[in-house]
Parts: sequence; C-alpha cells; structure tokens
Amino acid sequence: MTCMAAVGAATPAVAAAVPVDVPLGAARTTLGVDAPRVATAVPVPVVGAPEAPRHHTGDLLPASLLPVLPVGAESGSTLVSSPVPNLLGDPKTDGEGSLEAPATDLFARTPGVVVGAPLTGPNGSNYGIPNLTAPTLGLTAPELIGAPTALIGLR
Repeated sequence: MTCMAAVGAATPAVAAAVPVDVPLGAARTTLGVDAPRVATAVPVPVVGAPEAPRHHTGDLLPASLLPVLPVGAESGSTLVSSPVPNLLGDPKTDGEGSLEAPATDLFARTPGVVVGAPLTGPNGSNYGIPNLTAPTLGLTAPELIGAPTALIGLR
C-alpha cells in the first residue's frame, strides 16, 4: 500500500497548457529598437475514452466500426505587446499596443467510420440463411468546438 501511495504522489499533475515566453531581447541589442514582448502557452491535448459501439436491430456490425475519439485542450492565453512611440507626434503620448487572446477551451472529435455488412441477419423465411444487401461505407464528420477571442488594446 505504501508503494502505491508513493507512486500516486510522484505522478505529475497534467497541465492544461504549458506557458512559453518568446525570447526577443537580443533584437533590442542587435537592431537598437524596442522588441515586442510575446508570452503564450502551448496547449496539451487530453484524449478521452472512445465512444462505445452502438448496435442497431437488423445490423450485423456496430454503427461506428472505428470509434470516435474526443480530444480536449485549452488554448493558452497569448499576449503580444509592443511599444508605440510618438503616437500623436508628442513623446508624452508614447504608449504600448497589445493583442491579447485569453485562454479558451477547445473540444474536438475525430471522424469515425460506419460500415454496413453485405448480409442481413438470419432470415426465418429463408431457412435461416441471411439475405444479400448492398454494403455501405461512410464517415462521420469531425467536430471542433470552441470560442476563441482576441482583444486589441492601446495604452
């Protein structure tokens, strides 16, 4: 029991997004201009459990032969800011322009495959022998659900 508790305590927590600061400080010394500041986060996708197959009466194969996988992630918060000198021709009006995209939850589902067998179930009127049918093949559409936003500001 103690070993199992130690393993559970040592397991790192899953992060929704990994923060990343883009190093642009060398541009200031090289080019002699103020470089923009960029801070963002890289999303970490989390794969959910596949959907269980659904059987319909009269079909030999399940409705979704290749299961659909749900994938969830959080697009990290992104902030890009840059100094804007002499906005109105006066050094007193120096400001900073920014573009900010707050974190957004994203949810995606992979496409699935639907296959219909070329045979029906056992037919009682045909001595239990299945009938032939036209085989079917189809794909379910992938989904992407989220509401990303962006804010543009000037300070």
